[in-house]
Amino acid sequence: MKNNNITKKLYVITGGPGAGKTTLINELNRLGFTTAPEEGRRIIKEQLLSNGDGLPWINKEIFAGLMFDASVKTFNEMIPISGIQPVFFDRGILDTIGYLRLEEIPVPRQMEITAREMEYNKNVFILPPWKEIYENDSERKQTQEVAEHTFECMYEIYREYGYNVIEIPRVTVEQRVRFVLNTM
Repeated sequence: MKNNNITKKLYVITGGPGAGKTTLINELNRLGFTTAPEEGRRIIKEQLLSNGDGLPWINKEIFAGLMFDASVKTFNEMIPISGIQPVFFDRGILDTIGYLRLEEIPVPRQMEITAREMEYNKNVFILPPWKEIYENDSERKQTQEVAEHTFECMYEIYREYGYNVIEIPRVTVEQRVRFVLNTM
């Protein structure tokens, strides 16, 4: 699906773990915007509950496949809504490709083709690493250094696929929301 009036309303918010993406998405949702939650955290919770192998610390390839499929499904579900209003995604389809590259796992050709066909708005918002707010939890086990490397990887992958990557400043969540809404 090439960029048209509908995909122009599909906005990705990306970055490394622990930079405040979910907090920003939750605030946009609270303000009445349609949002799509991060698939990775949901998948990790499901895999933990079912004792599955699709966990990033057990089988990165299975995890990436589950994440990619879920991101494509969510993208398709949001297309009808984006004809009416903007939709904000907590990570996009390309985040899975970035994850595979970060882990030095070959990216399947079909995954690359699908990622090129399913376009978001050309302005992608990225949150930089923010040591002061970074926290580990049951789903986030990465170090601060991995979070910084993930940020760099996501920045590069979106640029490689032709997106304009816009860094969101390290300010309050309310100021971040204003920045996103004023920039889009």
